[in-house]
Amino acid sequence: MPLKLTTYYRGNEIPDFQGKNTFHSKELFLIYEETPGYTPLLIVASQEGVPVARLLAVIRKSIRFFPPSFIKRCEVYGTGEYLVEEQERESIFGEMLEHLTAEVMRNSFLIEFRNLENTMFGYKYFRANNYFSVNWLRVRNSLHNGINVETRFSPSRLRQVKKGLKNNAVVEEAHTVEEIRDFSRMLHHVYSSRIRKHFPNITFFHHMDTRLIHSNQGKIFIVRYKDKIIGGAACIYSGDNAYLWFSGGMRKTYALQYPGILAVWKALTDAQANGYRHMEFMDVGLPFKKHGYRDFVLRFGGKQSSTRRWFRFRWQWLNNLLIKIYA
Repeated sequence: MPLKLTTYYRGNEIPDFQGKNTFHSKELFLIYEETPGYTPLLIVASQEGVPVARLLAVIRKSIRFFPPSFIKRCEVYGTGEYLVEEQERESIFGEMLEHLTAEVMRNSFLIEFRNLENTMFGYKYFRANNYFSVNWLRVRNSLHNGINVETRFSPSRLRQVKKGLKNNAVVEEAHTVEEIRDFSRMLHHVYSSRIRKHFPNITFFHHMDTRLIHSNQGKIFIVRYKDKIIGGAACIYSGDNAYLWFSGGMRKTYALQYPGILAVWKALTDAQANGYRHMEFMDVGLPFKKHGYRDFVLRFGGKQSSTRRWFRFRWQWLNNLLIKIYA
């Protein structure tokens, strides 16, 4: 059955799709579209006029220490969403990947596929399109086996949660525009001062509220102390899994309240209470490099496992060199 691929650059043109994967949803597309510095594109595969698969990618500005210092990079979370039988999915992905690569390489220096559920899915198609893979790590907590998530916390982590609450920190879900604005400003300050991870324009969180939170596809938790927001976490829910995308707290100024720890604790306990199977912590780093955030989240009792990310650079000589190194 012939496959038709259509690329969408405007959210109001995207057709309906009966899917559950938030990372390839129209809602996330619209958040990207409304956030400065982001340019999303959605590839939809159709058979006989009926959409059967979709792949959402986003191009964003990035600053790096090696030339060129200012680049545009394309990021994709996972390998798309499919409404066909499992045996048909890889070949459809192969066509979408080839189409995406040709489309994006004109404007982006780098394409990156991250947060893969199945590290072998699409392997031959990535290689055929001159991608190379780098071993990565993932950390996630199991929430579905009837065991209270807190029982897996380290003893010191449990003590810190209890102390933070005892010292008058309050953890709750954000509901108002003002709360989300103050949360995003606080978190931006935390990320810019010590976390080496991309942080979006603060309007991203406002649109997350209007697009995802209202449809139960996301939540923002805040930690207060004396009416001031001192910590928080932003979560996305996709299918039966929860993902902690951004979190942090003013741990030096409010050390006795443990704001960053309370934010993660709330995200985990809320996800378990709402029936999600796993909580995955986004972007925990390379396996051969010490990573402070990974060490931090592992003390909540999650398990570390190997995964991979696929990369493709525009400069062919650089891409070929890295293929030789990582193949």
